[in-house]
Amino acid sequence: MAAPDFVPTDPTQRVRAYTSPPRRADAWVADRPGDLAGAQPQGARLGSIGPDQGYAFRLVRQLEAQLHLGWVNHDDAVAGCVAVAMKRSALFGRAPVIHDLTAAFTVFGFLDDDPPPGLVELREALFAEVHSSHHYAERRDLVDLVPAEVLRQSPGAIVAAYRSDWRSNLVDELPDVH
Repeated sequence: MAAPDFVPTDPTQRVRAYTSPPRRADAWVADRPGDLAGAQPQGARLGSIGPDQGYAFRLVRQLEAQLHLGWVNHDDAVAGCVAVAMKRSALFGRAPVIHDLTAAFTVFGFLDDDPPPGLVELREALFAEVHSSHHYAERRDLVDLVPAEVLRQSPGAIVAAYRSDWRSNLVDELPDVH
Protein backbone atom coordinates (compact mmCIF):
# COMPACT_ATOMS: atom_id res chain seq x y z
CA MET A 1 0.00 0.00 0.00
CA ALA A 2 1.31 3.44 -0.82
CA ALA A 3 2.40 5.63 2.08
CA PRO A 4 3.19 9.34 2.46
CA ASP A 5 6.81 10.46 2.18
CA PHE A 6 7.17 11.14 5.90
CA VAL A 7 6.51 7.50 6.83
CA PRO A 8 9.82 5.68 7.43
CA THR A 9 10.48 2.82 5.03
CA ASP A 10 13.12 0.18 4.81
CA PRO A 11 15.52 1.40 2.11
CA THR A 12 16.36 -2.16 1.12
CA GLN A 13 12.77 -2.99 0.13
CA ARG A 14 11.26 -1.98 -3.16
CA VAL A 15 8.31 0.42 -2.71
CA ARG A 16 5.17 -0.25 -4.69
CA ALA A 17 3.77 2.65 -6.67
CA TYR A 18 0.27 3.25 -7.97
CA THR A 19 -0.43 2.47 -11.59
CA SER A 20 -3.59 3.35 -13.42
CA PRO A 21 -5.66 0.58 -14.94
CA PRO A 22 -5.34 0.25 -18.72
CA ARG A 23 -7.33 2.78 -20.72
CA ARG A 24 -10.54 1.57 -22.33
CA ALA A 25 -10.52 2.14 -26.04
CA ASP A 26 -14.32 2.29 -26.32
CA ALA A 27 -16.60 4.99 -24.93
CA TRP A 28 -18.75 4.17 -21.92
CA VAL A 29 -22.25 3.00 -22.83
CA ALA A 30 -25.28 2.69 -20.55
CA ASP A 31 -25.91 -1.00 -21.16
CA ARG A 32 -26.56 -2.31 -17.68
CA PRO A 33 -30.10 -3.52 -16.92
CA GLY A 34 -30.87 -0.62 -14.57
CA ASP A 35 -29.55 2.15 -16.82
CA LEU A 36 -32.05 4.49 -18.43
CA ALA A 37 -31.86 4.97 -22.16
CA GLY A 38 -32.60 8.61 -22.88
CA ALA A 39 -34.29 11.04 -20.52
CA GLN A 40 -36.14 10.44 -17.27
CA PRO A 41 -39.49 8.81 -18.14
CA GLN A 42 -42.64 10.78 -17.39
CA GLY A 43 -46.16 9.67 -16.68
CA ALA A 44 -48.48 8.54 -13.92
CA ARG A 45 -46.67 7.83 -10.63
CA LEU A 46 -43.32 8.89 -12.08
CA GLY A 47 -41.55 11.96 -10.80
CA SER A 48 -38.30 13.82 -10.96
CA ILE A 49 -35.36 12.59 -8.97
CA GLY A 50 -34.08 15.17 -6.53
CA PRO A 51 -30.84 15.19 -4.54
CA ASP A 52 -30.43 14.72 -0.79
CA GLN A 53 -33.90 13.40 -0.06
CA GLY A 54 -33.01 12.30 3.45
CA TYR A 55 -32.34 15.88 4.47
CA ALA A 56 -36.07 16.57 4.22
CA PHE A 57 -36.61 14.32 7.24
CA ARG A 58 -34.06 16.37 9.18
CA LEU A 59 -35.93 19.56 8.25
CA VAL A 60 -39.22 18.13 9.53
CA ARG A 61 -37.84 18.42 13.07
CA GLN A 62 -37.96 22.20 12.72
CA LEU A 63 -41.72 22.06 12.11
CA GLU A 64 -42.65 19.41 14.71
CA ALA A 65 -43.96 21.89 17.31
CA GLN A 66 -46.19 23.61 14.73
CA LEU A 67 -47.91 20.48 13.38
CA HIS A 68 -51.60 19.89 14.08
CA LEU A 69 -52.17 16.32 12.94
CA GLY A 70 -55.60 15.54 14.35
CA TRP A 71 -56.26 11.83 13.85
CA VAL A 72 -53.53 11.42 11.23
CA ASN A 73 -50.62 9.32 12.42
CA HIS A 74 -47.39 11.33 12.76
CA ASP A 75 -45.33 8.98 10.55
CA ASP A 76 -48.03 9.02 7.86
CA ALA A 77 -48.22 12.82 7.84
CA VAL A 78 -44.44 13.14 7.64
CA ALA A 79 -44.05 10.51 4.91
CA GLY A 80 -46.78 12.00 2.75
CA CYS A 81 -45.69 15.62 3.17
CA VAL A 82 -42.00 14.80 2.67
CA ALA A 83 -42.94 13.16 -0.61
CA VAL A 84 -44.82 16.31 -1.68
CA ALA A 85 -41.90 18.48 -0.52
CA MET A 86 -39.48 16.36 -2.54
CA LYS A 87 -41.67 16.86 -5.61
CA ARG A 88 -41.41 20.61 -5.06
CA SER A 89 -37.65 20.61 -4.57
CA ALA A 90 -37.12 18.37 -7.61
CA LEU A 91 -39.16 20.78 -9.74
CA PHE A 92 -36.53 23.40 -8.93
CA GLY A 93 -33.67 20.91 -9.43
CA ARG A 94 -32.27 21.24 -5.93
CA ALA A 95 -32.16 19.60 -2.52
CA PRO A 96 -35.07 20.24 -0.13
CA VAL A 97 -35.30 23.39 1.95
CA ILE A 98 -37.63 24.29 4.80
CA HIS A 99 -39.98 26.14 2.40
CA ASP A 100 -40.67 22.89 0.53
CA LEU A 101 -41.86 21.27 3.74
CA THR A 102 -43.82 24.34 4.81
CA ALA A 103 -45.61 24.31 1.46
CA ALA A 104 -46.41 20.59 1.70
CA PHE A 105 -47.71 20.76 5.28
CA THR A 106 -49.71 23.89 4.41
CA VAL A 107 -51.45 22.30 1.43
CA PHE A 108 -52.90 19.61 3.69
CA GLY A 109 -53.63 21.93 6.62
CA PHE A 110 -51.17 20.42 9.08
CA LEU A 111 -49.90 23.90 10.04
CA ASP A 112 -53.44 25.17 10.70
CA ASP A 113 -54.72 24.76 14.27
CA ASP A 114 -58.31 24.79 12.97
CA PRO A 115 -58.33 23.22 9.49
CA PRO A 116 -61.56 23.03 7.46
CA PRO A 117 -63.63 19.91 8.28
CA GLY A 118 -63.68 18.78 4.64
CA LEU A 119 -59.89 18.83 4.49
CA VAL A 120 -59.60 16.99 7.81
CA GLU A 121 -61.84 14.23 6.48
CA LEU A 122 -59.91 14.08 3.20
CA ARG A 123 -56.47 13.93 4.76
CA GLU A 124 -57.47 11.25 7.27
CA ALA A 125 -58.38 9.01 4.35
CA LEU A 126 -55.47 10.01 2.09
CA PHE A 127 -52.70 9.71 4.66
CA ALA A 128 -53.76 6.36 6.15
CA GLU A 129 -50.67 4.09 6.26
CA VAL A 130 -48.71 6.00 3.58
CA HIS A 131 -45.53 5.69 5.65
CA SER A 132 -45.50 1.95 4.96
CA SER A 133 -43.58 0.71 1.93
CA HIS A 134 -46.60 -1.49 1.21
CA HIS A 135 -48.60 1.68 0.51
CA TYR A 136 -46.20 3.32 -1.94
CA ALA A 137 -48.95 3.58 -4.58
CA GLU A 138 -51.15 5.52 -2.16
CA ARG A 139 -48.24 7.85 -1.33
CA ARG A 140 -47.67 8.48 -5.05
CA ASP A 141 -51.39 9.17 -5.50
CA LEU A 142 -51.19 11.65 -2.62
CA VAL A 143 -48.25 13.43 -4.27
CA ASP A 144 -50.07 13.55 -7.60
CA LEU A 145 -52.99 15.40 -5.94
CA VAL A 146 -50.79 18.52 -5.68
CA PRO A 147 -50.19 19.97 -9.17
CA ALA A 148 -46.72 21.12 -10.18
CA GLU A 149 -48.15 24.58 -10.93
CA VAL A 150 -49.10 24.94 -7.27
CA LEU A 151 -45.72 23.75 -6.02
CA ARG A 152 -43.87 26.20 -8.27
CA GLN A 153 -45.51 29.09 -6.39
CA SER A 154 -43.91 30.86 -3.45
CA PRO A 155 -44.75 29.54 0.01
CA GLY A 156 -46.64 32.79 0.68
CA ALA A 157 -48.82 32.26 -2.40
CA ILE A 158 -49.55 28.68 -1.31
CA VAL A 159 -50.56 29.90 2.17
CA ALA A 160 -52.78 32.62 0.67
CA ALA A 161 -54.47 30.10 -1.63
CA TYR A 162 -54.99 27.73 1.31
CA ARG A 163 -56.63 30.48 3.36
CA SER A 164 -58.96 31.56 0.57
CA ASP A 165 -59.91 28.03 -0.61
CA TRP A 166 -57.83 25.00 0.38
CA ARG A 167 -59.14 23.07 -2.66
CA SER A 168 -57.31 25.45 -5.01
CA ASN A 169 -53.98 23.84 -4.01
CA LEU A 170 -55.15 20.38 -5.11
CA VAL A 171 -56.26 18.81 -8.39
CA ASP A 172 -59.79 19.55 -9.57
CA GLU A 173 -61.14 16.05 -9.04
CA LEU A 174 -60.46 14.91 -5.48
CA PRO A 175 -61.04 11.29 -4.53
CA ASP A 176 -64.27 10.41 -2.75
CA VAL A 177 -63.48 9.69 0.90
CA HIS A 178 -66.86 8.59 2.21
